[in-house]
Amino acid sequence: MNKYIILSSIILCILLMSCKEDFLDRQPLDQIASSNFYKTEDDAKEALVAVYDALQYQSSPGISWAPFLTVSDMLSDDAFAGGGDANDGLDENELNLFRIPTNNKLVHAIWLKNYVGIYRANLLLEKIEDIEASDEFKTRVIAECKFMRAYFYTELVRFFENIPLLTKTIGGPSEYSQTQNTAKEVYDQIGLDLVEAIEDLPTSIPAAENGRITKWAAEGLLARVFLFYNGVYGADIQAGSITVNRAKALEYLEDLINNGGFVLHPEYNELFKLKTEFGTESVFEISHGDSPAWWDWQYLRGSEGNLAAQMQGPRVTGSDHFNRGWSFAPVTEKLKQFMGNDPRVEGTIIKQEDLDGNLIKGYQHTGYFSAKYTSDSEHWGSDGQFEHNRTCNYRVIRFADVLLMAAELGSPSAQDYLDEVRARVGLASVPASIENILKERRLELSLEGIRYFDILRQGLSYANEQLTITGNRGPNYEGDQLLFEVEFNSATKGFLPIPQQEIDLSGGTFSQNAGY
Repeated sequence: MNKYIILSSIILCILLMSCKEDFLDRQPLDQIASSNFYKTEDDAKEALVAVYDALQYQSSPGISWAPFLTVSDMLSDDAFAGGGDANDGLDENELNLFRIPTNNKLVHAIWLKNYVGIYRANLLLEKIEDIEASDEFKTRVIAECKFMRAYFYTELVRFFENIPLLTKTIGGPSEYSQTQNTAKEVYDQIGLDLVEAIEDLPTSIPAAENGRITKWAAEGLLARVFLFYNGVYGADIQAGSITVNRAKALEYLEDLINNGGFVLHPEYNELFKLKTEFGTESVFEISHGDSPAWWDWQYLRGSEGNLAAQMQGPRVTGSDHFNRGWSFAPVTEKLKQFMGNDPRVEGTIIKQEDLDGNLIKGYQHTGYFSAKYTSDSEHWGSDGQFEHNRTCNYRVIRFADVLLMAAELGSPSAQDYLDEVRARVGLASVPASIENILKERRLELSLEGIRYFDILRQGLSYANEQLTITGNRGPNYEGDQLLFEVEFNSATKGFLPIPQQEIDLSGGTFSQNAGY
C-alpha cells in the first residue's frame, strides 16, 4: 500500500464525490472534514454509501477503464480483446494474449479501485463505534462493511495472489511501507469477514433498499471463494475458529437454497432485462443506472452506468436496437461452437446477422457479441452522455450458480439441482457428475465474469489446454489468423503482474509475481 493509494483514498473518502442515494441529506462538500464527520447516523449512512459506491467502480481516473466483467472475460476463452483497432485495445490485447507488461493500465486500475474500497470499509469500521446510533444500526453497517471488504479482497487476491492485507487504515508515514501477505492469510481474512457478516446481515430487505447486502449474498460469496481457493491451493479456509471446508461451504449453500426464498426465473433469455433486476434469481447484484445523468469523461467514476455494457456492445450506427458500443470482448468461435444449439445461446450471444443498422467491424471481429451486457436500446440512459449511462445491473451471484456450486460440492440433492437448472431451458436430465456440472456452469454462466476463475481452479494443465487457442477460426472472422492466436503463459499461474508503479513506490518491499 503506497502513498499514492493512501492519499488518493483519503481524499476520495472524505469528499464522497460519488454518493448518489436520494435519502442522504448531504452537507456541502466544502464543509465536510474528518474532524466534524462520523458523528451521527446520517453521517454513517453517507459513509456506507461511499463504500457501496466503490463496488460500481470500473475505472481509475487518468489510468484506464477496467470493468471486472470485461477484463475477466477477455482473460478467458469466451472472448478476445477487440476494440476499434489494435491501438484502441492495446492494453486489453495484452491481457487477452497473456503478454502482460507490468505497466499495463488495466492491471493498475483493478489494483487501485479495490484498495479504495478497502480503505473506505476500514475507515467506517474504525469510526462506527463512536457514532451516535442504535446497536442494531451499527451491527448491520459493520456486517455490510465486512462483506464489501471481503468482496474487494476476493477480486484482488484472485487477480494478483500476492497482495498486502490491510484490516485498518494507515496511521501515518511510518506505516506507508506495507508487505505482501500470503494467499492463505488473505483468504482466511476473507473467510472471517464473511462468516461474521453472515451472522448479522438481514435475510430480507425492502424494495427501496435494493442493492444492499443480505445474509444470502455472503453465503453465496463464501462458497465461491472456497471453491477457488480449494481448487488452486488444495486447502481449506480458516475463518477464525471456523474451518470452511467442502462440508461447511455446502452447509452455507444449503441454507441459502432452502431458506433464502430464491427461485429460477422461468425465462433464461429474460435474465438480463430490466424486468428481472433484483428478481427472484438475484442473490447479489450491483446497481447501475442513469441518475444522475453523467457527462464528464475526465471522471467516469462519477457515472452510475455500466461501462462493461458500453465496452462490449457492437459498433452499430443507425440502429433502432443498439447504439455505438465499442466492440471489446468479442465472443470467440470456441464458445459459439461449445454452446451449439443449447437453448441458452440466444440469451448469451448476439450474432452479427441479427443486428440492424450499420455494423462497423472492429479489431478481432468474430461476428459475435455478448447478449448479457451490451449496448441494447432497453438499457440506454434517458439523459447524459450515452456511453456513461448504460442502465444494466451487474448480476454478481445468480441462484443458478448457487445450485451448481452446491451440486459440485456434493450435495445429496446434486441431481435435483442440476436437473432444475437444465429443466428451466427445457433440457433433459444428465448424470450429476463433476464433468457434467462444470459443463453446465459454462453453458449457464458464460460471459458473466466467472469462466476464467472456473478454469484456473481446475489446475494449470487444464488452464493451458483451455486458454491456448490456435486455429479455431469462425466464418465471420476479420483479419489474419495470427490476430486470434492465444497462448496461455503458465509461468504466471494465471495471475496478473503486481503493477510496476506500486513496486516502485513500495521502495522494493513488494516482489513481482512469477512469470513477469
